[in-house]
Amino acid sequence: MFDVGSSELLLIIIVAVVVIGPKDLPRALYKVGQVVGKARAMSRHFRSGIDAMMREAEMEELQKKWAEENRRIMEQYPNADALPDDAPVEPEFDETTIIGNKPSASEVEAPQLPLPTPEKPA
Repeated sequence: MFDVGSSELLLIIIVAVVVIGPKDLPRALYKVGQVVGKARAMSRHFRSGIDAMMREAEMEELQKKWAEENRRIMEQYPNADALPDDAPVEPEFDETTIIGNKPSASEVEAPQLPLPTPEKPA
């Protein structure tokens, strides 16, 4: 952004020491750092606002295109929402289609484990 070479930086430091003085230079650099930080935060906030406005405009454009396409399809197929009485609305599945030929949990027998025998106290 700012192309500052080593000679320009040296000149800025010399002028700052002469004008501000070595005693107040750290405080002045601190204040300059605060101002630069605030400027960066404001520019970041401004840019995020511009980006949000662009996203909203793109969404509105996409919604208009979708509505136009939907209207075109509805005009092309006007009776698409009137289904015949024998047409299934949802596909029908049975358990074997979804899980294959595996038995359900109620059909599987639990293994019989031996019961522990109580130990006699010594």
